[in-house]
Amino acid sequence: MEQSYKRGLISDRELYDTVWKNVFQGKLTYLHWNKGEAMAPTIGEQASTLLVRKIPIADPTRLAATEGYEMVSNDEKDEPFVLEKDQCWVLADNDKLKPKEAKDSRLFGPVSMTDIVGRVIYSLRTAVDHGPVLNSHYSMRKDSSLLEIELDVNDMMKNHTA
Repeated sequence: MEQSYKRGLISDRELYDTVWKNVFQGKLTYLHWNKGEAMAPTIGEQASTLLVRKIPIADPTRLAATEGYEMVSNDEKDEPFVLEKDQCWVLADNDKLKPKEAKDSRLFGPVSMTDIVGRVIYSLRTAVDHGPVLNSHYSMRKDSSLLEIELDVNDMMKNHTA
């Protein structure tokens, strides 16, 4: 089999890994940049580069409410309402933030379930402060093999802007 790349620029193993990850397997993660305190302490309070696992369907156990739930506001002026089919209510992890600071459903309302596209599995805050995000035991077990294959801290550092 003739190789179409120049020897010395990339090893056979690197070529195999790249082809396996991107052609046969496809990337199951993507990098996302996060700034703000909304997800503290889960992700961190400072700017982070996040490794997000793509998910086909959102896990309802990590959502504040899903279709059928009646939503009642603390503000008497707001009318209660029921979340419709394929809607969910998302809340920031940081319960110390006011609704407008948190930028969650209390500010912008229900979210379509199809807008939930991933789960953060790794957070890089600085070169020395990074690691897996504490999700459910089940999710972390599912994500551990993916981290072994797709986690590239050096690539995350290149894209990190603090």
